[in-house]
Amino acid sequence: MTKQAKFAAGRNIAMKVPPHQYEATVHFYRSVLGLKEITEHAPAIGFEFGSNNLWIDRVPGISQSEIWLEIVTDDISVAADQLKVPGVVRCDDIEPLPDGFQAFWISSPSSIVHLVCNENESWS
Repeated sequence: MTKQAKFAAGRNIAMKVPPHQYEATVHFYRSVLGLKEITEHAPAIGFEFGSNNLWIDRVPGISQSEIWLEIVTDDISVAADQLKVPGVVRCDDIEPLPDGFQAFWISSPSSIVHLVCNENESWS
């Protein structure tokens, strides 16, 4: 029997924001909603969002905000093979990952970007 990777929702949500909306977006979550800021990964700006982490990323060259989600798996190699199915696009060039980081990028059929990473690679 072929091993199947297990997938689960990760704790991290990234909001990719164009530069002209970045400061107002950070202000909204920090000052208007008053969410607790995550400071241990500075200069990254994040907020506690229920049981999740919401990261606000300034991204030059985009015209509107995007939401990117995290999926964790118990076996990154098996997951990579398992996700070679129609409708799942690998998009590793979308954003560089740190050397040695056990993860890759995919897009859902509805163009939502997902970081797929080993369970122990996820920022908590």
